[in-house]
Amino acid sequence: MNSQNRSITNSATPGVRLSELMGALSIATDLGMGQSVESALASCVLAVRLAEKLHLGADDLRDVYYQALLRYIGCNAETHTLASIVGDELAMRHDFAAIDTARTNEVLALVLRYIRQANEGSSPLYMARMIARGMLGMREVRESFGAHCEVAQRLALRLGFGNSIVRALGQLYERWDGKGLPNGLKGHDVVPAVLVVTLAQDALTFYRLGGIDAAISVARERSGGAYEPGMADCFCKHAEELFAEVEGEPTWDTVIALEPNAGEADYLTGEQLDAAYRAMADFADLKSSYTLNHSPRVADLAAEAARRYSLPESDVVNVHRAAMLHDIGRVGVSVAIWDKPGPLTEREWERVRLHTYYTERILARPATLAQIGAIAALNHERLDGSGYHRGISGSMLSPTARIMAAADSYQAMTELRPHRPALQPEQAAAELKAMVHKGKLDGDIVSCVLAAAGHEVRAPKRAKVGGLTDREVEVLRLIARGRSIREIAADLTISPKTADRHIQNIYSRIGVSTRAGATLFATEHDLLR
Repeated sequence: MNSQNRSITNSATPGVRLSELMGALSIATDLGMGQSVESALASCVLAVRLAEKLHLGADDLRDVYYQALLRYIGCNAETHTLASIVGDELAMRHDFAAIDTARTNEVLALVLRYIRQANEGSSPLYMARMIARGMLGMREVRESFGAHCEVAQRLALRLGFGNSIVRALGQLYERWDGKGLPNGLKGHDVVPAVLVVTLAQDALTFYRLGGIDAAISVARERSGGAYEPGMADCFCKHAEELFAEVEGEPTWDTVIALEPNAGEADYLTGEQLDAAYRAMADFADLKSSYTLNHSPRVADLAAEAARRYSLPESDVVNVHRAAMLHDIGRVGVSVAIWDKPGPLTEREWERVRLHTYYTERILARPATLAQIGAIAALNHERLDGSGYHRGISGSMLSPTARIMAAADSYQAMTELRPHRPALQPEQAAAELKAMVHKGKLDGDIVSCVLAAAGHEVRAPKRAKVGGLTDREVEVLRLIARGRSIREIAADLTISPKTADRHIQNIYSRIGVSTRAGATLFATEHDLLR
């Protein structure tokens, strides 16, 4: 992120670092490319260490670091085209990672294998038609690589990256020998970060398939082709040392420690985080043409409903951010399932139910992001326990989780899906009310969501618990978590004297005289979520 656009958050209230957010996003791209989780993190470590062996400068090292994490942020572009040809695009992408892209026969054989699998059991005539369509569609598949680059570049700009990173992302499929995509760049016209990361990611793929010998073998075989010869030689010379970096270490911690200028401990501002979350929402929604702009609409609806439900402003912010990211786990499920026009099989439903788990997994670190992820992953839970992926119910679902569930349900109903037309607002409202009668959604919260969506309903305005203000609720939460007066003051950027006055007001209003009594009051009124 450009230095002029960065700010350092108060050290008492650490937020999210750029490297941490991109690390989380890289896990989403692992899922979107059919790779094992944390593959991009491991390749980042490998690529940076290789770049150091090559004595690249500080600017190139930074480009290598973020190219490794962001290489596939355009992976959701044109996925429907690929899935319409090969079926499960995630499985094919997994296998494609080991293919030399200059060997047209190998690429063609892989595509044909997946076409046959996708149409297994079809008549010979239909199979022949699909194979012919696949051959004609190869041009579209090749053009999709350009789409990946363009989307990656646009998202990188929105994430605040400068020209060097954006340029590298526009070359992510280029090769040393000029046989890459989208522009057939050759030799030193390909930026070093692209060449280093391509070599590192391929080496990691073959290392996992056959160990160090397999990784060295592919580096030598593709030297002068996909890889710059000097880089390939350096990799082979230091392979054992390089792979020691990705074995036996907590990859996440290693990657964050490798962040360029990590010692400065820069954190994204709230404004920068919101801009990044919106970019990540668009990344997720690109997975299917049926979900474009879905997440931002859910976010706006959920935030307005939270205000109408009289939640503290901090909760309004959290539910808005969680709704932005609630569908990021969709990237881990094939678009062939999301865009299926007919009913899903039980096996396909099992895949769908995993997407909320993927959301939680992607947003599991750092702790600040995990708080958002914990809300985001609950949007398909239901009060009666019939939801997924945890199947939790009743009082275990916080108001923010209940708002997410109702807002997402309403918004999805009013959007076109492959298996049904979009419902009119009145129809969607009736469906939500029916879910209340079935015990699946909270009635008061559904009223707030419908009011936020513009329906004429009597939205309940929740009374302030114990007469506490939003700021006093925030202070109460910190009291319950054992924070001292000075710590509360630092957390909320207020003076210790003001913090103490808030505490005395809280004790007076809720009728307690001790921290333990205040903590019990907070739990009794579900104020700690």
